[in-house]
Amino acid sequence: MTEGETTDAYPLSSRNQVKRRHDRGFYDHATVHGLLDASMLCHVSYVIDGQPYCTPTFFWREGSRLYWHGSSASRMLRNQSDGQKACLTVAHLDSLVLARCGFNHSADYRAVMAFGTAYLVTDEGEKERALVAMVDRFFPDRTASLRQSTAQEIKATSVIAMEIEQASAKIRSKGVADDDEDYELPIYAERIPVRTVLGAPEPCPRLLDGVERPASLHGYSQGRLLEDALRDAHFAHYAGG
Repeated sequence: MTEGETTDAYPLSSRNQVKRRHDRGFYDHATVHGLLDASMLCHVSYVIDGQPYCTPTFFWREGSRLYWHGSSASRMLRNQSDGQKACLTVAHLDSLVLARCGFNHSADYRAVMAFGTAYLVTDEGEKERALVAMVDRFFPDRTASLRQSTAQEIKATSVIAMEIEQASAKIRSKGVADDDEDYELPIYAERIPVRTVLGAPEPCPRLLDGVERPASLHGYSQGRLLEDALRDAHFAHYAGG
């Protein structure tokens, strides 16, 4: 989808429009949500008393709403409790690009910037659902098999939500792109693919005898791409929503 299309896309303004290389900008829900759902680690940027901060944290998406959580003592969570403008970003590094000129060295990547007003989740029902989702969104149906969280553990955990007001995705996937005249130079150039691949599971050494790895974790198998496992888990938990 191009930036001029508006169906099932986030509204476009100077805040989220890709300023440089407009051809790399995407605003449609399918592209933005797909990149968000392929990750579990984000960075949230915000300002406290004029000082910018950027905090890495785990997050998940429900429709057009993003959630993240942390300790109730967290500075980020305390200062977003009254509704604070925030920007959540996700980036996937796909390759390293070595060109024939330093200026043309680059990387292939897929990234998202999502803008909105973050708020502390105080509704007990929403918080309860979110605390389940922060596990089951990544590992479907796992919460039902776990020890129930204590009241103190729940109290010690805060949940922040942010409705996506605007968002943009930026994608570079062209590999080596030298100036035409530079292709005649006897200089080596290449694209080095980058992938995050799951390793072999390492069971806890204190597992009780007879406790087996559940079939629900089959998606997290050795050799799978992490982003594929995360997308599949999102689909399984939200039935494709």
